[in-house]
Amino acid sequence: MRVAILIVFFTGLLIIGSSTSVFGAQLEAKLLPDAESAKIKMTFQRNIFIDYQNGGDLANELKTKTWKVSVQADSSNPAVQDLINKLNQKIKNDGSSAQITDLGVEYSAELIGRETNTSIDYKIVLTPTLSHYNIRKYSPNNPSLVDMGWRGLSVIVPITIDGVEINMPISVLKSKEPVTYEIIAGTEGESLLSKNIMNADGIRDQPLGNWHDLFDPTGINVDASTFGLDKSISGFVVHSFTMGESSIREGRQVEKEFVVTFTKDTEYTIRVTEGADSANVAVIGFAAIDNLAGTEVLGVTPTAPKDYGETTGGGFPIMIIYGMAAMAGIGAIAVLIFSSRKLKAEEGQGQRGIDPSQLQSYATSASSGGYQTVRGEAQLKGDQSYEQTRSVYEQEKKEEPASKSSTKGSMPKGWKPS
Repeated sequence: MRVAILIVFFTGLLIIGSSTSVFGAQLEAKLLPDAESAKIKMTFQRNIFIDYQNGGDLANELKTKTWKVSVQADSSNPAVQDLINKLNQKIKNDGSSAQITDLGVEYSAELIGRETNTSIDYKIVLTPTLSHYNIRKYSPNNPSLVDMGWRGLSVIVPITIDGVEINMPISVLKSKEPVTYEIIAGTEGESLLSKNIMNADGIRDQPLGNWHDLFDPTGINVDASTFGLDKSISGFVVHSFTMGESSIREGRQVEKEFVVTFTKDTEYTIRVTEGADSANVAVIGFAAIDNLAGTEVLGVTPTAPKDYGETTGGGFPIMIIYGMAAMAGIGAIAVLIFSSRKLKAEEGQGQRGIDPSQLQSYATSASSGGYQTVRGEAQLKGDQSYEQTRSVYEQEKKEEPASKSSTKGSMPKGWKPS
């Protein structure tokens, strides 16, 4: 029982420790601390499966259909401007001073019908221009301060661009498949399909201290073109922060799946799947995590401190060592408990194996010349004689006499042919 408790406790350390949102997002950002703005990318993806194993009205409506809806727009579109305003309000509510000043939007929804189920794949790609994220510029005595409270780019209301609502999965069914929508309406399936796609609160809620950070102290002159920068930044370091990997700090990251079943003319199942939240934020310079008035910030300097000797992710290697030591300790405890139980179970069972009192010695050899050696063996006491089991190698070889029927003689001793 104690072993089971220890195993459950350690497993809990891997699973617990991350409070993720209902649905996920993927963030990519590259920030130059003292720049006026930076182009970032936020991707939302969701897969929906409508299962009709028993046939029914949904099967008749969907199994032969295939279509795709897509929308592209930029800030010149009034609907995109409205989306910018909603995102900026969310950023402000999260305590950040950063703002989105430009935005590109790409949306697609693709339906593929099959005999037993229909899949709908949703994808939204936002490419915002993020401005005002620099709270303080760098000086020899003070690091740059980069606002990181803008990560939760979420919108909970419907967003319609060029006549297509992009944020609620149920909307595309309502416009493209009205009969299917009528069947799902009023069920738990409608509630599940009404969850907003643009939801990055999981990235916001995961503290930066739980992210894996990695920096390159050799400078970024080779990768300068990736950031759109020139060689003037040679000698700076690139500090990357990533989330989405399973670890003790972040918890266990798995694909999210939600399933509901409802009955109309027959039983149907709707399954929603989405990958775990993930993010990759690269900062030019050496970054240290801090907190300013409840908002996470990064203090950034052009180079790493002289006394900073680590070349991988902060305290991450130390945590690996501690984790391995903990697992070794748990294994040792488990072995001790198992051995103790086994010994207790064997108490009172008496002698196991051969009882020494049932053995007797037996001389096994004599040297040439008649002198007896001290070699001997032990054998069980009993009726069986040692002579019946003695080694064949100790038996004396008998010389076979020459056959009397032989008519051939033998050569004299020492004879050699001439």
